[in-house]
Amino acid sequence: MSAARIHPAAIVDARAEIGADVRIGAGSVIGPEVRLDAEVEIGHHVVLEGHVSVGPRTRIGHGAIVGTAPQDLKFTDGILSGVRIGADTTLREYATVHRASHDGEWTTIGNRCLVMAMAHVAHDCRLEDDVILINYAALTGHCHVAERATIGGYSGTVPFMRIGAFAYVGGLSKITADVPPFCMVDGNPATAHALNLIGLRRAGVSGEDRRVLKAAFRILYRSGLTPARALERIREEVPDTAHVRRLMEFLETARRGICGGKSGTRKAAGMAVSAPGDEEEEA
Repeated sequence: MSAARIHPAAIVDARAEIGADVRIGAGSVIGPEVRLDAEVEIGHHVVLEGHVSVGPRTRIGHGAIVGTAPQDLKFTDGILSGVRIGADTTLREYATVHRASHDGEWTTIGNRCLVMAMAHVAHDCRLEDDVILINYAALTGHCHVAERATIGGYSGTVPFMRIGAFAYVGGLSKITADVPPFCMVDGNPATAHALNLIGLRRAGVSGEDRRVLKAAFRILYRSGLTPARALERIREEVPDTAHVRRLMEFLETARRGICGGKSGTRKAAGMAVSAPGDEEEEA
């Protein structure tokens, strides 16, 4: 390990914790409460402000801003909150990440995430490992994105939304309800079209597990049943695998409802399911 390489035009507070082999570009500003672990790479004109912790080998692109105050009218100066970013994550050019809005809390981004150029992660959001935010995607406050989910470019959410593991949100979508795990959604408002079979294959999920999830998806979104009855039928008819249990737990805790089906939707108990007759899609 070697000493950090800091461009002479960068402004780095002497109290910042800078690990070995860190690189900091010209014009970047690193505040006193920032911690950069080994081999972090900071581009040019980056601002890291407030309590910011960046894990090893993470890269933050030119012009990105991390740790500034949340865009929350309830926020008051003096609150001690921050941003935590895991290892091997990439924030591309001009991405923005705001710190949490309550004392002692954190906006968090996990390991191996990719936040593309101009994307925004608002206060109190939590991104688990391997999440992708495509260009200009925007998360409002208190959103939770589970592992391996992908959010398409120019998509947006309302506050407190959950996006489940392996979910895929199409570009230009408006998320107004929770997105169940393993599902592909798209539109304004976003509706469920199919399982994210490509994502499941890439993650090594077996063919049998994919078939079981397809059966659960059909019941939830193609049967015309009310949500409560659909959940009962999944319990009765679908094998009790780890993936199905995860889907069921997500549905049972959906306080703000889930995305409806792509056509003929109806709503009950806060969840929307599709009328029968839609064909299952492979993509």
